[in-house]
Amino acid sequence: MSNMLLTTKEAAHLLRVSEAFLERDRWAGARVPFIKVGTRAVRYRAADLEAYIQAQARQSTSQRNPLRTDCHKPKSATLSRKARS
Repeated sequence: MSNMLLTTKEAAHLLRVSEAFLERDRWAGARVPFIKVGTRAVRYRAADLEAYIQAQARQSTSQRNPLRTDCHKPKSATLSRKARS
């Protein structure tokens, strides 16, 4: 793949996910790398999407994603605002 820039719709089609999945991913912390062009346009590099696909390869369904650091946080790390006061 090249460094061609894809729209959200094109990237979703390539990954076989919904556009909403990519929109939520950007809002939640962007596991799928994206580029902001100007103030509103979002684009995805084809090479970044290929790298993301390769990084998702697993040997079993129980294998964790090494790129995710937010999964399985201890409950004490997610205390509510009231509990921290």
